[in-house]
Amino acid sequence: MKIQPMSCRLGCGACCIAPSISSPIPGMPNGKKAGERCIQLDNNNLCKLFGDASRPKVCSDFTATLDVCGQTNEQALTLITELEQMT
Repeated sequence: MKIQPMSCRLGCGACCIAPSISSPIPGMPNGKKAGERCIQLDNNNLCKLFGDASRPKVCSDFTATLDVCGQTNEQALTLITELEQMT
């Protein structure tokens, strides 16, 4: 199966909400729980730390793909939530 990379949909934010993140995030020293909105996600669902060295490595390493993010923001939230629950 070929993974199809894609560009992130601006304003989606699913990867900043659905998964748990165990590494420290500025403003969230203990990381975040699955389903919890990252404190660094702004009102437009854009990462305030994008391109900043303080952004967690797990966030910087995330690559949007169709199988993870689907066709819509709603699909992305559902798919990433399901993946989080399976791990």
